[in-house]
This record gives sequence, C-alpha cells and structure tokens, in this order.
Amino acid sequence: MVGEQFRNIGFGIKGGLPLQPWAAALVKQRSAENGKDDPTSRCMPGSPVQMHTSPFLRKIVQVPGLVILMSENSAIYRQIFTDDRPLPEDPWPYWFGYSSGKWEGDTLVVHTIGFRDGQWLDRAGTPLTDAAKMTERFHRVSFGKMEIDITIDDPKAYTAPFTVTVKHNLAVDTELLDSTCIENEKDWPHMIGK
Repeated sequence: MVGEQFRNIGFGIKGGLPLQPWAAALVKQRSAENGKDDPTSRCMPGSPVQMHTSPFLRKIVQVPGLVILMSENSAIYRQIFTDDRPLPEDPWPYWFGYSSGKWEGDTLVVHTIGFRDGQWLDRAGTPLTDAAKMTERFHRVSFGKMEIDITIDDPKAYTAPFTVTVKHNLAVDTELLDSTCIENEKDWPHMIGK
C-alpha cells in the first residue's frame, strides 16, 4: 500500500480526497504531466508525507526531548520536539514544518504547522499549502511494524480534513546510504511530461 500512497496519498479513500476545485484541477494537470514539476525531481526536499511514503530508507533516532527522522533521500532530516512545547504563532516556513509532539501511552502524537507553500503530498501532485496543519500518530503495532495515521487539515486545498494510514516495516541489518541528487544532476531539464 505504501507504493500506491507514494503515487496517490488518497489511495484507498472512498470517493477520493476532498479537494477544493482548484486543487483537483492542479492534481489533474500535474498527473497529466507525469509529475515533472515535483520538487523532489529538482533535488528539493519533499513534504513530510512524501518522506513517509518514499521508497528510500529512513532511520528514527530518539533522544530526550527530540525525535529525528533521517532519510537516505538527499541525506535530509526532520526534527520533532517531544516536550509538548506549544507551536509557534507565526512559524517560519520549513520544508517539513515545525513539529511538536508528546507520548500518549505507546503512541507518539505530533502536531505540525509552518509548511512552505506549494509542496506535494505524493507523486500525483496533491497539494499542501502554508495553511496546513498535520497531525501524525506513530504507533508500533508489533516488533518490526509501525503505523502512522496522518491527518491533514488544509482548508486552502481541501473541503474537509482527511486521514490516511501509512504502514512501515523494519529494515534489519542495514545502514542508511547517503544519496544526493544535486551533484551532477542532468535529468530535470529532460522531464517534459506529456
């Protein structure tokens, strides 16, 4: 399912995502163009949702007061403060937003705001705007299996909040390998879509 969600984060949602008309038209256009303008195609970071559905490996590092998600993709990281600090009133826009979370039993609940405008949630080009609020619930189902419930509340792009569940499996006996696409990147000018 993660492979399908990489292409379409709304995969499995009956009736599809509750897109505003402009957002639905944008997804249709981006899909017709084969996602040629996806920021990750230009060696830019993807959204946090793309980080969860990407085929690149991730590592989660937990220390007191902080969780760090690291990805092989362009050697990027995301930080989540786990001291339940309040979110800033006027956050600086970040690729991964500003995240604050706390443990509720064995589930890490993370609230994120402060996204850069114009991000993509998936390869189809489903938008994420600077008005978005995201709530993630990280829950370890069993040894080697984790589920992340992701709720997006973005009134600029959607008529209602929606929730998806991403499932992860532990990759054992491996390490992250640095991957950078900016060095000698020559593909992007040839991505012409249809």
